Amino acid sequence: MASILDEYEDSLHRSVSVQQSRASVGIPHSGYVNARLEKETPIFNKQRIDFTPPEKINSLVVSSNQLCMSLGKDTLLRIDLGKPDEPNQVELGRKDEAKVYKMFLDHTGSHLLIALNTSECLYLNRSVQKVRALSRWKGHLIESVGWNKFLGSETNTGPILVGTSQGQIYEAEISVSEGSLFSTNPDQYFRQVYTLEEESGPAPVCCLEIERGIEGKFFIIATTRKRLFQFVGKVPEGTEQQGFSSIFAVHADHLPSFREFPANLGFSEIAFYTPKLRSNPRSFAWMMGNGVLYGTLDYSRPDSILSDERVWVYPPDIDITVNKPISIVLTQFHFLLLLPDRVKAVCTLNGQVVFQDLFLEKFGLLTRMIKDPTVQQIWIHTEKVVFRYHVQRESRDVWKMYMNMNKFDLAKEYCKDRPECLDIVLAKEAEHCFQNKRYLDSAKCYALTQNYFEEIALKFIEAKQEEALMEFLIKKLSNLKPSEKTQTTLLTTWLTELYLNWLGILQGDPSQRNLYLDTREKFRTFLSSPKHKDCLFNNRASIYELLASHGDTEHMVYFAVIMQDYERVVAHHCQHDEYDEALNVLSRHRDEKLFYKFSPVLIQHIPKKVVDAWISMGSRLDARNLIPALVNYSQSASTQQINEAIRYMEFCVYQLEETQQAIHNYLLSLYALCRPDSLLSYLEQAGTNPNRIHYDLKYALRLCAEHGHHRACVHVYKVMELYEEAVDLALQVDVDLAKSCADLPEDDEELRKKLWLKIARHVVQEEKDVKKAMACLSSCALLKIEDVLPFFPDFVTIDHFKEAICNSLEDYNKHIEELKREMEEATQSAKRIREDIQEMRNKYGSVEPQEKCAACDFPLLNRPFYLFLCGHMFHYDCLLQAVFPNLPAYKQAKLEDLQKKLAATSQPSKSHHRPKDADTMSLGKGQQSREQIKADIDDIVAAECVYCGELMIRSIDKPFIDPQKYEEEMQSWL
Repeated sequence: MASILDEYEDSLHRSVSVQQSRASVGIPHSGYVNARLEKETPIFNKQRIDFTPPEKINSLVVSSNQLCMSLGKDTLLRIDLGKPDEPNQVELGRKDEAKVYKMFLDHTGSHLLIALNTSECLYLNRSVQKVRALSRWKGHLIESVGWNKFLGSETNTGPILVGTSQGQIYEAEISVSEGSLFSTNPDQYFRQVYTLEEESGPAPVCCLEIERGIEGKFFIIATTRKRLFQFVGKVPEGTEQQGFSSIFAVHADHLPSFREFPANLGFSEIAFYTPKLRSNPRSFAWMMGNGVLYGTLDYSRPDSILSDERVWVYPPDIDITVNKPISIVLTQFHFLLLLPDRVKAVCTLNGQVVFQDLFLEKFGLLTRMIKDPTVQQIWIHTEKVVFRYHVQRESRDVWKMYMNMNKFDLAKEYCKDRPECLDIVLAKEAEHCFQNKRYLDSAKCYALTQNYFEEIALKFIEAKQEEALMEFLIKKLSNLKPSEKTQTTLLTTWLTELYLNWLGILQGDPSQRNLYLDTREKFRTFLSSPKHKDCLFNNRASIYELLASHGDTEHMVYFAVIMQDYERVVAHHCQHDEYDEALNVLSRHRDEKLFYKFSPVLIQHIPKKVVDAWISMGSRLDARNLIPALVNYSQSASTQQINEAIRYMEFCVYQLEETQQAIHNYLLSLYALCRPDSLLSYLEQAGTNPNRIHYDLKYALRLCAEHGHHRACVHVYKVMELYEEAVDLALQVDVDLAKSCADLPEDDEELRKKLWLKIARHVVQEEKDVKKAMACLSSCALLKIEDVLPFFPDFVTIDHFKEAICNSLEDYNKHIEELKREMEEATQSAKRIREDIQEMRNKYGSVEPQEKCAACDFPLLNRPFYLFLCGHMFHYDCLLQAVFPNLPAYKQAKLEDLQKKLAATSQPSKSHHRPKDADTMSLGKGQQSREQIKADIDDIVAAECVYCGELMIRSIDKPFIDPQKYEEEMQSWL
């Protein structure tokens, strides 16, 4: 295994590592280069607003991108941050010494409440310019407002809660009238619902928050300087507009649940964090004397919404007696504390200060810090300057904190898009699990890291954790790329070895039966995995060797089936005498080559099932390749077993209609050996046409002769048209069979007569049956009594064939009379022919002087010409030119020879037609006369009219242009 580790390590770790930087902090090797190309921006990025107020800033609130600030004594500035260049200034219109104490802006940015230090309260809606006094609120110094986020709108606040400096909680509602800017009383009502107290009596209501949980349950959080109260109750459905009086009424006689801390800042403030796209806050942070109480909000709890609470004490440099915090803001993972000269950000996961921003003295003391919950921006102001913080990628380092807290799932969640960080988390989790002896979990994590493979493997080996090592290798294998073939091969082979070792150990322990079965199933799943199929197939020889070395024949067969190595599977079954199983594998996978290879073995033991399997394969099997198996089997088997071979051969011949000669010959041999009756039936069914017979006739003849099947031999002789041999052999069997053979040569009367004479001689000489011999005469018209008489012995009396002799003499007389009649008819026919010839000699035709040649259209009488009975007339040379190309080659040669002989004669003809007989002259002995030559030429040229005779009919399919001269003719047209 050491060599496997070395090879795998060399191929797996080729990425650049940063060992030196990691060694100082103890981070395991990850294989990633973590170089920052540019300086990363801070989480809290401060920006000074380019704004110089004309007067000092008293108060500032922001919500839904709407900013409102109080300037000086009587000025209110409203800015839509979407349109910062269009500020809106509103005058409060106060002539007294009243100053703005606090301002409250609802979640929509539409409703602004302005609390004055004179215990008065003003209201301003975003859509109007005029500030209105809330008369019912007069006499109360407003410390906090709990806005209704569920029923509030731009024109109506819905029921809201108002906290005063005297500890009273009032319920109120403000509405903008539809008919005018305001109704007479914009505050619809203002009624007290509860009073908060501490141990010394009523205390100012520092904060109010209204939240709605599941099933219509409402949670109201109210804080004083040292206490945090919770009011829980349901508002009946449809009565939400009636307010929260019913919730507070439940606690009229007893205090609600609260948290109290001893220290006192003189005030307290609570902040909430609401994720984007959610309506309910997820966490809270309460700034009070002892520190910051941080926790999450669980709306499913029945009595308290607060969950997972913990108190983060203030950093050591904060002394609540000297520089106590002024304000608090909560983000997803941090809360920010506002001090008179700086801002500190504390991580809610570990309580560590992660950010501190010191402000210059020239800006003045910091007054207040608030957050716009809709856009997650933080605002800070002094009396002179306004700052804004943008929160950017706040979760960038959260993974480290979760990792150090051993909350690895959360750590992985926050670095899933940063592989170099994820690798560090996985390595830390793997090491943590290993130290806690959770080896399987450790293996799963290690497999996902880029740590050195061999170090991890050796770590599990030294701990003797083979199961964990297997899990590590499996996970590592699943993460390899298809191109990493070497690593895949090594891991696959190693895993196979480990599985076999583990199975061998478990198999010998009966108490581990269930674990053995589970491991076996995992091993089979591993072997049959489609992802590893190619690797296992390419290295199947090594896997077979491993399986064989462990003696695991069960999994060897299983692996062979997966690899579709059915030859090995069938061979295994045959070696163990499991012939039915072997045949089942063959039948299931229908591989022709395997059938050919294993059929000789299987047919010796289960012949009927093997033949059934062959038949089920149909035409996919070539029966010729199965004949050796059948021959080997039939030589050592009984007649009953040979019938199985015959059954398959008959299936091939009659069902598959095989025409291969070897198949038919083998079937013939089986018939000759065991089924003589079927032999003759097969031969007759095959027919007598040699071109349509698929067996070898000579082989069939020899086979039938060897086994003494004479009738079959006679049939083969008939097919071979050896009729004499057929009759000779048939006479040894049956005279009627010989007679049927004698009539077969229908076109050869002489042979038929000879065959019938053989039969007659056999009947007379061998059977000595005169009546049967006479029957032969009546069966064949070619035989006469005189042909048969020589076969009879001398002592036979004429009485037996007197009638036959008389019939023969009568036939001769009839034949003589027919010949006389035919001679007379021939004589009359010759006489008529002579008369017709004489008449034709005297026949003539008339030609007018203006007649023209039908071919050249020149006057006909200018040159020698021919006149045909059809009326067409041609010059001699015109007719010769038209006829010559259409003559056969031998006639063309003869015509040329005659023309040469005619030109050689001394006296050319001067008549327009044939010269008279008197003009002929002798050309010497052995030579033709001029007239005879011209007559021969006329027989060739003028045998028929070139336009009306067969010559014109034969030229219909002849092309207009000779194919051999086509190119020449085509060029002449260009």
